[in-house]
Parts: sequence; C-alpha cells; structure tokens
Amino acid sequence: MRYQTQGTCSTAIDVEVKDGIIESVKFIGGCNGNTQGVSALVKGMPVDEAIRRLKGIKCGFRPTSCPDQLARALEQLS
Repeated sequence: MRYQTQGTCSTAIDVEVKDGIIESVKFIGGCNGNTQGVSALVKGMPVDEAIRRLKGIKCGFRPTSCPDQLARALEQLS
C-alpha cells in the first residue's frame, strides 16, 4: 500500500503488512537516516504495537512527523 503523507518532508510511505505484522516500510523522501531507522525498527512488529509507539510523535513545531504519518498509514490497514 502506498500512503501519501501530509505535513512532512517525506511525500509517501510504501507499507507491506501480512497477518497483522509489518513486513516492510519504505519512505519516499524525508531524512534518509531517520526514515531508514524507523523502517528497520518496525519490521516484524505487530501493526497495533507500531501504531501505539509512533502515533502523536511531532517533528519540531510541526503537528506530525514521519513516524506519526506511518502510524496513520497503518491505521488505514487495520
């Protein structure tokens, strides 16, 4: 699934989930090291756990962040 982000430097997130477990995440754009780190950390994690951990994280003064946008994408899948 491709999720179009809003309010972040990344423009989209490609997410693959199977049986409620995150198989892969790829951010399009954004801070490369940070987005790679987030992607590696959530791989193999249950969707509900990732949402719980990432939802509401802000980037500076922005009301959202790349991790928060990932949580929103995962909410659409569950």
